[in-house]
Amino acid sequence: MSLPDSLVTIPLEGKVLLPSVVLKLTMRGRDASALSRKFFKQSEQRKPTYVVCVPMLPFAAAATAAGDDDKDAAAHGNKLVDHHTAASPTSDIVRSNSTNNASSNVSAITTATPDHQWLTLPHEKERFFDHGCVARVLRVQRSGLGAFSVFVEGISRCKIDRLSQQAEMIVAKVTYLDAPAKAQMDAAKDDLIAFKALAKEFLGKMKELQLPDALTTQLAKLIDNVSPLTLADLMVSVIETTFDEKLFMLSTTAVKERLTKATEWMTRQLHVLKISEQIHSSIEGKLSKKQREFYLRQQLDAIKKELGESDGFSGGKDDDEMAQLARRLDDANLPKEAATVAQRELKRIKKLQPSSSEWSVARNYLELIADLPWTKRSDETLDIARAKEQLEGDHFGLDHVKKRIIEYLSVVKIKGDLKAPIICFVGPPGVGKTSLGKSIATALSRDFHRISLGGVRDEADMRGHRRTYVGAMPGLIIQGLRKVGVNNPLFLLDEIDKLVHSTHYGDPAAALLEVLDPEQNNSFADHYLNLPFDLSNVLFIATANSIDTIPEPLLDRMEVIELDGYTFEEKLHIAKAHLLPKQTLAHGLEKHHVQIDDAVLLKIAENYTRESGVRSLERTIASVVRAKCVSLADLREHGREQDYNPKVDLADVEQILGIAKFEKEVAEREPIPGVVTGLAYSGSGNGGILFIESSKMPGNGELQLTGSLGDVIKESAQIALTWVKSHAYALKIANSREHNIVDKYDVHVHFPSGAVPKDGPSAGVTLVTSLVSLFSGYYVPTTTAMTGEVSLRGQVLPVGGIKEKVISAHRAGIRKIILPYRNRKNVLQDVPDRVQQDIEFVYAKTIWDVLEAALVISENEKWPIRAFESHL
Repeated sequence: MSLPDSLVTIPLEGKVLLPSVVLKLTMRGRDASALSRKFFKQSEQRKPTYVVCVPMLPFAAAATAAGDDDKDAAAHGNKLVDHHTAASPTSDIVRSNSTNNASSNVSAITTATPDHQWLTLPHEKERFFDHGCVARVLRVQRSGLGAFSVFVEGISRCKIDRLSQQAEMIVAKVTYLDAPAKAQMDAAKDDLIAFKALAKEFLGKMKELQLPDALTTQLAKLIDNVSPLTLADLMVSVIETTFDEKLFMLSTTAVKERLTKATEWMTRQLHVLKISEQIHSSIEGKLSKKQREFYLRQQLDAIKKELGESDGFSGGKDDDEMAQLARRLDDANLPKEAATVAQRELKRIKKLQPSSSEWSVARNYLELIADLPWTKRSDETLDIARAKEQLEGDHFGLDHVKKRIIEYLSVVKIKGDLKAPIICFVGPPGVGKTSLGKSIATALSRDFHRISLGGVRDEADMRGHRRTYVGAMPGLIIQGLRKVGVNNPLFLLDEIDKLVHSTHYGDPAAALLEVLDPEQNNSFADHYLNLPFDLSNVLFIATANSIDTIPEPLLDRMEVIELDGYTFEEKLHIAKAHLLPKQTLAHGLEKHHVQIDDAVLLKIAENYTRESGVRSLERTIASVVRAKCVSLADLREHGREQDYNPKVDLADVEQILGIAKFEKEVAEREPIPGVVTGLAYSGSGNGGILFIESSKMPGNGELQLTGSLGDVIKESAQIALTWVKSHAYALKIANSREHNIVDKYDVHVHFPSGAVPKDGPSAGVTLVTSLVSLFSGYYVPTTTAMTGEVSLRGQVLPVGGIKEKVISAHRAGIRKIILPYRNRKNVLQDVPDRVQQDIEFVYAKTIWDVLEAALVISENEKWPIRAFESHL
């Protein structure tokens, strides 16, 4: 049979066609249509259609070969790549338990290939192998829109002499390789017999493994009917061989060499089949119905173990992930105890199947151990000047807080090491506790992590769940460390006073005792981790609105720093330096688009907000900025942006924000006998003024108290009335010592804002002054306020919350405050200088000092009682 020496070339990507083997190719495009037309035309004339199938080398191998083969290419007129440089394994592996479609021709085995465009770009010509296989087109059929399935059968090996482009097709000039001579066949007679025996043994093993009958029957016919050389080509296509090995088989003409290699590869495959049979019999009884889907994974693991390549884990992708996890554990520099536990879990996870829930639990646990920063820490900046600048730039005032942080930095710089302090910021909402924590973290160059404790009611949220529970997780502390990735971050325990105490889930506040104890937290034990973890490098900062709800043992472990409400001066500075620029930028405006004078900002703070912090002030300023946005946008739409006025004056404020929500009501009240202004302090850190109104009416001496009062304040009212009755003659409100001033009157004392609960002893002097004013007819000026506890003997006792009370009084327009003498030091130490300059302070040792300073007859005449002090 004469074969043409110039043939259309079909490139094979990752495939090798050998003689007597049938391949199915899927082709698309115009060239596929042209080939199909040519095939059908030749078929009508009963003529065969021939092509040459040439393997394509990988890009890297082709590039290398192109540089080494220039000389050979010059001789042949084109560049061809030497096959010894190819090393890419083929993806067409015929597994021992796979099914191979049988061709109708018993002398061929059909394998499928991926889709082929079979038109090759010019720069890809370097990838053509220098040998190919001439093939006959057996059948062409349509397999979809624009696609054809082409079945080709290998006929003969050939060498590619030259490639040329003809009508958008690549045509190869080929030289056919001569068939082996009789002398070569005789020399390899023993090899031929050995190979045929090996093929029969291979067939027997395939039958034992119960592979499809169609495949085994076909192979039996081939072994009996074809020559050993042809059988070698067929078997190399059936068994598991690499792309490089198939290229070697295609390009080698020496009979002995081809048989030797084929025998070697067949022996290797037969060994794999024997091992597969052993594995099949050993694990078949161990796998339940649900686990049979993992059969191949178990099989692959056993094969690796037999070859000495196993790393002790099972399953392709999981294999790599487990190895990576083992490396991460090695890199984590675990302490001795943690390393022992991790290795134990690693050995345990080997024996578990990925489908089991225990495998997931063990893996999550090991990943947690690998992720925790056992020894990794960030570098602290010990630049004290920079830290001061950072704290001053972020916050106005708060000198005592900044002083404490600078002290800590200074000690660390001198000593080199110091346990981090555990600080608790206590203050009303909006004074900057949380933002101060962020600023401290920045000043110290530490990673910042915030843990919100508001509403936490389960001890397991702090210490983690035990791993025996489904869905167990580590506690908030360990989760935070895993997130920040260093063992010396700054943890902000926000709203520590909002923890839920003593539920049936346990007490989370009690779980924090170990965390916040510098003597114990170097070996903190999370229930999930179940290993000691050192928290001594973590800087804990807690925030709270009140310390009343914090348990004493927990409070004892923290250094409490109180943050008080801002004065109007401080609010003005904060608004100018921080709030106004922040809101201007947030609304997309430039700095010059909104200009607000100090007087306007002060009016907004005084008349539209009444708070200790600055949150409401920020929202109010945002409303003003939005109004300017509306004005600017409207003018831009009408092309009159030049008419925009960035200034905000007092008249604009009322137009934008409406009428004032708060007035300095004490300055506008008329002085009335029996009405006195007191000072109050709430547990959240807010101060305020409190009016006490007294009235008398005909009756029989009963005392009525209204205004949602607590027991302590009711007792203070009883003490006040008793003192006034016992000193009525000295106060000039009784005619004689025996006269009872309430004999024919009932007294009613009312605290306005009746919906707000009130309690505490600090209204004692205010109640006495109110009753004396009521019975004497003298009044207390509306700009005078007072606070202090009174005893039955008339002594004025000190009270708490002085700074908050004074600042709130200043905010309300009070200009004179009467305080217990022993609270003088609190005023000098805590009250801002500006407030001290605006307010006249009177310090009283007895209630007589209070009455003398408070009561007036007129603007020029005070209460004349000093002559009667001897009656006390």
